Amino acid sequence: MTILGSRTLHWATEADCDATARSLAALPPLRKAFIELHGPLGAGKTTFARHLLHALGVAGRVKSPTYAVMEPYELPGGSVWHFDFYRFNDPQEWEDAGFRDIFASPGLKLAEWPEKAVGLLPVPDLRVDIEPLEGETRRVTLAACTPLGLELLA
Repeated sequence: MTILGSRTLHWATEADCDATARSLAALPPLRKAFIELHGPLGAGKTTFARHLLHALGVAGRVKSPTYAVMEPYELPGGSVWHFDFYRFNDPQEWEDAGFRDIFASPGLKLAEWPEKAVGLLPVPDLRVDIEPLEGETRRVTLAACTPLGLELLA
């Protein structure tokens, strides 16, 4: 995967995570992006996804799709799908669930644990790597893998 550009951020608190999510949500190209979320268990992938979904207009509780694998959201600006492939083991499940069709359709796709679906996912527009440091602090690298990803980095 070719990285076209990247930016490193430091989140000292969850408020910094929220601020990053809000700034991304304000960018119109986000509505058609595929974003991969990487990091160890407890890094903050779901927290970031939750802040991003709320910033996009999802009201109420945002639940982790760990057991369901996918949670869909219909918003005024389009569809959003939040995937969590942590428990994903069988590539046949990809076909049976219709994920190929979802990834071919317009809308924002967020994927936690994308490494569990290697070979099935398209190239992400933006790769977000969250690295826990001390306490709540995180080092976050945003890497653009497509021209759309570069628009999101700008």
